[in-house]
Amino acid sequence: MTIATNLGYPRIGPRRELKTALEAFWAGTESEADLRATAASLRAAARRGQQGAGIGHVPSADFAFYDHVLETAAAFGAIPEGHGWDGASVPSLATIFSMARGAPDVPAMEMTKWFDTNYHYIVPRLAAGQRFKLVWNRWAEAVAEAYAANIRTRPVLLGPVSFLLLSKTDDGSDPLALLPALLPVYAEALRGIAQAGAAWVQLDEPCLATDLSATAQAAYPVAMRALADAASGLKLLLTSYFGPMRENLELAASLPVDGFHLDLVRGAADLEPALELLPREAWLSLGLVDGRNVWRTDLRAALGTARRVAEAGFGARLMIAPSCSLLHVPHSLKGETALDPALRRRLAFAEEKLAEIAALARGLDEGEKAIAHALAESDAVIAEAAADARLHDAAVSARLTALTPAMESRTPYAERAGLQRSALNLPLLPVTTIGSFPQTAELRRMRAAHARGELSREDYEALLRGLIAQSVQWQDEAGVDVPVHGEFERNDMVKYFGEQLSGYAFTKHGWVQSYGSRCVAPPIIWGDVSRPAPMTVRWAEYAQSLTDKPMKGMLTGPVTMLQWSFPRTDIPREVICQQIALALRDEVVELEAAGIKIIQIDEPAFREGLPLRASEREDYLRWAVACFRLSAAGVRDETQIHTHMCYSEFNDIIGAIAAMDADVISIETARSDMELLHAFEVFAYPNEIGPGVWDIHSPRVPDAAEMARLLRRAAERIPVERLWLNPDCGCKTRGWQQVKPAVENLVQAARGLRAELVVPA
Repeated sequence: MTIATNLGYPRIGPRRELKTALEAFWAGTESEADLRATAASLRAAARRGQQGAGIGHVPSADFAFYDHVLETAAAFGAIPEGHGWDGASVPSLATIFSMARGAPDVPAMEMTKWFDTNYHYIVPRLAAGQRFKLVWNRWAEAVAEAYAANIRTRPVLLGPVSFLLLSKTDDGSDPLALLPALLPVYAEALRGIAQAGAAWVQLDEPCLATDLSATAQAAYPVAMRALADAASGLKLLLTSYFGPMRENLELAASLPVDGFHLDLVRGAADLEPALELLPREAWLSLGLVDGRNVWRTDLRAALGTARRVAEAGFGARLMIAPSCSLLHVPHSLKGETALDPALRRRLAFAEEKLAEIAALARGLDEGEKAIAHALAESDAVIAEAAADARLHDAAVSARLTALTPAMESRTPYAERAGLQRSALNLPLLPVTTIGSFPQTAELRRMRAAHARGELSREDYEALLRGLIAQSVQWQDEAGVDVPVHGEFERNDMVKYFGEQLSGYAFTKHGWVQSYGSRCVAPPIIWGDVSRPAPMTVRWAEYAQSLTDKPMKGMLTGPVTMLQWSFPRTDIPREVICQQIALALRDEVVELEAAGIKIIQIDEPAFREGLPLRASEREDYLRWAVACFRLSAAGVRDETQIHTHMCYSEFNDIIGAIAAMDADVISIETARSDMELLHAFEVFAYPNEIGPGVWDIHSPRVPDAAEMARLLRRAAERIPVERLWLNPDCGCKTRGWQQVKPAVENLVQAARGLRAELVVPA
C-alpha cells in the first residue's frame, strides 16, 4: 500500500499564533508556561490536521520555537559560552533565545539563509575540539507527545553531515573533522527515538543536493553506517531536497538506509538514474507536490510519474510526499476569500497540498476512478490557466523586445564618485540607516483601521506625514548624515511594491516563517508585471522637503521582488525579473526628477537566489546582475545608487556584486564580527561599502565603543574614505527605545572615528 507522507509542516499557526506568543513572552506579558501551551496546541492541531487529511507518516520534531538548526545544536550541547547554560541540563528557552537573539552581555549567533530559501537558520558555532552531549532528545519527546494523542509520527532529524556542513568553527577548521565526536550523540538520539515508539526517522541531508568536497563525500558512508548500526529496528529515510542529487545520487544509493526521498519538482532529473541505482528492497519517497510554491499540482502528470516508478519495481514500497517541508508555503486557502476566483482555483497551500498527496497515493493504489473528481478538477484548472489572456501584456512584451545593453550601463564608478562627492558634500564615514523605522503597534492598528474603511485616507495619510516629519526631525537632531523617511506607509518591503504593480496578487493570511517570530506574506506573481503609476515618489519628495540633507529614496530590487514572491512557472524567472526591473527603472528615474539624490535599491535576496550548484550559477548571476543594473542605470552620474544585502556569504559572488556597480553597498557584518568583509578585502571591492555595526535582529543595543571597534576592524580592510556607518538591516522590527539610542551611538562612533582615523594622502 502506498503511504501518503509529509516532510514538515508550517510551525507558526494559521493566524501566526506562535509569533504572537513569542513576542508576548519576549515582552514579558506572557509566561513561559503560556508560550509552551500555545506551542503544544499548535503541534497538536498540526498532527490532527495531517492525520485527518490522510497522511500516514505525520512528521514530528519539525516544530521549533525559533529555528530547528538552532535547537539541534542546543540538543547536542553545542552551546557557546555566555548563553546561560550550565553544561549539563536541558537548555532552557532563555538559553535558546539568547543564542538566537543575543543578551545584554553577549551578541546573537550568526544567522544566514537556509540554502536558496528566505528561511534563516542560526549557524551552529563549534569549537575545534567540540565535545557533544545529548542533553535534550527533542525528537523522542516529540514522538512521545504524539503517541500520547494516539498519533504515530515520523520524527525529522537534521542529518549529521549536513549539520556539520552548515556549521562554523571558531578557528576556521573544517567542521567535518568533528564527525567522530558527533556520531555517538546521534546514535544515542536514535536509540531514544526507537524507545519512544517510532518506526521511522527522517534523516534530512539537503547537502546531498549541493557540490560536495571529497571530504564530505567520504563522511556520508561513515555517518550512515554508524547510524544504521545504532538504529536497532528503526527505519531510516534519507531525505534530500531543493534540487537534484546528480553525481551524489550514486553515493546516496550506496548508503545503508531503508528509504530514499527524491525531490521530483526541482530534482526531476534524478528519477531515471535513481530507478537504476536504488536497491529494490528500499522504500522510495516521491516528492511530487511542490513544497516551495503555491500552484496546484498537475495531478494527472504526477500520477503518471508515480505509476512509472511503481512499474519499475517499487510498487510495494512507495511513499508520496511534497518535494520538501511545507514550512515554505502558507497554511491554508480557507481564509483567502478576497482572491480572484480563477486565481484561487489554481492555488494550493499546505493544507491543500496534503489533499493532493493523499489523492495521489489513493489513485496509485486504487486507480484513476477512485480520484476521478480530483483529476477532472486538476485538468480543468490547468486548461483554464493556459487560456487566461490576462497573463500576458503586449506593452510589457514590447518593452522587453526593445531592451539594449546600453540600458544597463553607467559611467565608470571612478568618474561618478567625484561628481557625487561634490553634489552630496558628505563627511568622512557618513551615517545612515537601511531604511525602515519601527512599525509600532499603534501604526499597525491605524493601518488595519484604514484597510477596514474605519479610518479615512486623508486621516491615515495625515498620520503618516506626522510620523515622517517626527523621524526626519529626530534624525537631523541626532546627526544622521543621510536620513530616510522611515517607510511608515509600507506593510512589507515586497508586498508594498507588489500591491502597486500589475501582475501581482496578495493574500490575507498567507504567512510564511522567515526566522523566529518574523513572518512574511509573499505575493503571488500570476501575470506580466508593470508599473501603472509612481509608488514612492510623493513620500520621498515630502520627506526631502523637511531637511537640507540628502534624503535617501528606498526601493526593493528586482531580484528580491522575484525571490520573495511565489512566481508564475509558465515563463522563465529571468523574464519575470526583467519585467520587474523595467517597472523599478521608471520609479528610479522619477525619484531623481523629484530631487532625490540618493536611491537605495535593496537586494537582500541576491545571494539567496544563487543556484546550489556551481555549474548553474554563471547564468543566474548574468541575468540577476543585468536586471539590477537595468533598474538603476537610468539616472545621472551625480545620483548615488545604494544597495543592501544581508545574512549571506559573499565569497563566491563577490565578482557579481562588483558587477552590479552600485555606488554604495551596505551589508550585515555585526554577527560575524566583520568576518564577511574578508571577501570584499581579498577581491579589492572598488566602490563604497557600509558594513553593519548593529545587529538589529537582536534586542541588544551596542554602545558607541563597540560600534567603533567593529568599524576599526572594517577600516583595516577597506579604505576609510570608502566606508559608511549603518545598522545591519532595517529597523522596522525594533522599538524606538532601541532604535534611538543605537542610532545616536552610531553618530557618536562616527564622530569619534573621524577625529581618530587619518585619510591617506
